[in-house]
Amino acid sequence: MSLLRHVAPNSLFHSFPSSSSSSSSSLLFPSSLQALVKIPSTGTRFSFSIKAMASSTKKVLVPIANGTEPMEAVITVDVIRRAGADVTVASVENQLRVEAAHGVKIIADALISDCSDSVFDLVALPGGMPGATNLKNCGALESMVKKQAADGRLYAAVCASPAVALGSWGVLKGLKATCYPSFMEQLQSSAITVESRVQQDGIAVTSRGPGTTMEFAVALVEQLYGKEKANEISGPLVMPPNHGDEYTIKEINPIKWTYSNPPQVLVPIANGTEEMEAIMIIDILRRAKVNVVVASVEDKLEILASRKVKIEADILLDEAAKLSYDLIVLPGGLGGAQAFAKSEKLVNMLKKQRESNKPYGAICASPALVLEPHGLLEGKKATAFPAMCEKLSDKSEIENRVVVDGMLITSRGPGTSMEFALAIVEKLFGREKALELAKVMLFTRP
Repeated sequence: MSLLRHVAPNSLFHSFPSSSSSSSSSLLFPSSLQALVKIPSTGTRFSFSIKAMASSTKKVLVPIANGTEPMEAVITVDVIRRAGADVTVASVENQLRVEAAHGVKIIADALISDCSDSVFDLVALPGGMPGATNLKNCGALESMVKKQAADGRLYAAVCASPAVALGSWGVLKGLKATCYPSFMEQLQSSAITVESRVQQDGIAVTSRGPGTTMEFAVALVEQLYGKEKANEISGPLVMPPNHGDEYTIKEINPIKWTYSNPPQVLVPIANGTEEMEAIMIIDILRRAKVNVVVASVEDKLEILASRKVKIEADILLDEAAKLSYDLIVLPGGLGGAQAFAKSEKLVNMLKKQRESNKPYGAICASPALVLEPHGLLEGKKATAFPAMCEKLSDKSEIENRVVVDGMLITSRGPGTSMEFALAIVEKLFGREKALELAKVMLFTRP
């Protein structure tokens, strides 16, 4: 039986049934309870107080490596930081700068060697290949995770990492776990495999892939802070009402988007940009073989995103402005959207895009704070982050998760970013290609 099932966001969290197996126990405890936990590596039983885990600030480690799946890393960090946790992004490489998958460059907060003596309430591993292998081969991380299990503290992994890292380290022995479908056979040798989108057994939480990572991260918030906090965090994310279902878009005035081969897409980023939104757009479009140019509107390539994830752009906006694009698409985030609105160069590029009858789009705060005040929504239907929709002059379509009106595409927030990016893929390459990607990412059921 699945211990963590997806349901509508407002009722996403529920009690986990007790396992009939003596090898696991649910970790959704009231703060006053004492828990009995079986350690996978030794089988030893011991008691510990959940009160110790209920302190106001939790310490969380998210290790990253060259080849890490950036969506999985950034979504996990972003969501858990929203809950107030002290999250350390640690590089297992010899430097802080990590070349994640799909050409995404992330700057870690620390090296893993700086963290080996610290105690964490949770260690959560993103997946991606060869990222998962690089995590597995890090001796310092292996020691930390084995100690995490032995001490009865939470550990988690998504995508390839449950099989490649946790399984190989022996910390899933006798526990129910899930992972990316193509690694399930490998996982069978080290865990009891299940096909849940998110699976929890005792102090181990596992999940399947990029499209399940937001559910995974919110489930981790529940384990750290409880159901009420998890619900508080999940609401503003605007998560899909039915995880795994095919996405839908509201299209008005359908027009075929034409583009060069491959399509050239500009994704500006700034200090305060919502990192989940930016990374999902970049990652998914690059999966579709789009040439994505990530341009910083700041005076340097590295930006500090809204939840303090450090991302390195490909070029500065001044350089990017010398090129032409088939699409310009803005991520949200309050600070980022404000920076975009103040960038005369970016606003002029957007206006030129509209005048040339070329596609442009925005998500979250950016439709309301960038497009609307500069006349780029005039005569158009759009949506935006729920709290920002009052700023839109036409509110008739704001309840839709993704709205396409001719050459304009808009969307609501972090939890709609995957649909937003897939809708762009659909407009460029057709729905079949978009659904194929959605299934590969496990956003929709295979």
